[in-house]
Amino acid sequence: MIQYALKCSEGHSFDSWFQSADAFDKLASAGMVTCAVCGCAEVEKAIMTPRVRPARSAARLVPEKPDAQSIDVATSTQNIEQALSELRREVEDNSDYVGKEFASEARKMHLGDAPERSIYGEAKPEEARALIEDGVPVAPLPFIPSRKAN
Repeated sequence: MIQYALKCSEGHSFDSWFQSADAFDKLASAGMVTCAVCGCAEVEKAIMTPRVRPARSAARLVPEKPDAQSIDVATSTQNIEQALSELRREVEDNSDYVGKEFASEARKMHLGDAPERSIYGEAKPEEARALIEDGVPVAPLPFIPSRKAN
């Protein structure tokens, strides 16, 4: 496997792995390598620095300096984690956790057999599909609910 730094004609930079240098050439000439950002098929190899590991003693003395792109990724990751944390807090503070009874509770509310309220919990994929097919408004959460203990 080989990793290439790539650049599209729109100026976007991204990395991708290929089985070999020949595999990249073959895929690129067939138009099968596209930009990860905009989907443009005009992609070429960008200038890369080789990854050479320093000796163990040198590695301890010289701290690795992050480049601007890795700082942006780290910042983006922190922003995403913060947004997910805020979403979790909002859901947990303003909804009732119904655990594995989520599908039956959601169906009861949809049919009018239970008062409407905000709920969250756990459902098997087939239960979630059945709810959606029956027109019950549900959405997956981008996190696993915290276990509530008595």
